[in-house]
Amino acid sequence: MRRAIAVHKAGHWPEEAAIDRVTLAFIDRHRRRLRLVADSGNPFLLDLPRVQHMADGDGLEFDDGAYMRVCAASERVLEIEADGPAALLRLAWHLGNRHLPVQALEGRLRIRDDHVIADMVEGLGGKVTRLSAPFDPETGAYAGTDHAHGHDHEH
Repeated sequence: MRRAIAVHKAGHWPEEAAIDRVTLAFIDRHRRRLRLVADSGNPFLLDLPRVQHMADGDGLEFDDGAYMRVCAASERVLEIEADGPAALLRLAWHLGNRHLPVQALEGRLRIRDDHVIADMVEGLGGKVTRLSAPFDPETGAYAGTDHAHGHDHEH
């Protein structure tokens, strides 16, 4: 079975050399070792030295020098808008306080669909739109490092 051994960020790999593509939901784009199936139906092993986030447009490098493009699958998401930047910032704070993965877009936020969070956002004055779209949240300031962030998650 072919082995993908490295992830290269979008724009930093030879995209014209891609032999295939793999379309993955958010949950499957943060892995170290997993059997996957390319869009062509060919299986391969993701075999990275450490857990790594893969974003839409990234390239997987195989042990034989070949590359595969990573594509973000459409999933059920909520897009959140507010009446102005300060209101949107306030909503972002509430989402972050709940440690939710959030994708920042121009003038709006995107999270995974969750009816409880949708009700909270609407209660805070936000507008929620349900849709199916790729979800590629921020990975955090310490993504890819061995940093421990010094607070516990019990609230």
